[in-house]
Amino acid sequence: MANASGTFRVTLNGAENRRTLAGHFLAESFGAAVQHVAFATKDIFATAENLARNGFRPLEINRNYYDDVEARFGLDPDFAERLRAANILYDRDEHGEYFQLYSPLYGEGFFFEIVERRGYQGYGAPNAIFRIAAQKRRIRPEGMPSR
Repeated sequence: MANASGTFRVTLNGAENRRTLAGHFLAESFGAAVQHVAFATKDIFATAENLARNGFRPLEINRNYYDDVEARFGLDPDFAERLRAANILYDRDEHGEYFQLYSPLYGEGFFFEIVERRGYQGYGAPNAIFRIAAQKRRIRPEGMPSR
């Protein structure tokens, strides 16, 4: 849901079961909590630099993600490297581009997202599996093998 100008958006997500990160979060908070808050920026790269200077460490995205995005969208390798260096996710639709930067998880699963929307109409859904995988890697007990 969004207001007419698109400056305020609310997305309500559900979960099929407790085995997902969202399902666990909903179950542990008895279904009444906010899992994440997103902030908009007009320059995701400048925001990432400013945050880093202030000690922010973003959610680390798997390096292979950027190889895939570079190939899928035909991105310039230097641009893909810039995304990779800042852990910024990328998507594109017929309306424009979308950039996402995530915090690590805080507490029992809360996180922040910073987005830059350049005409893009969606919410970056194709990137959700990569964000979730990165979050799972962060919460996996040390020494536990990945699947």
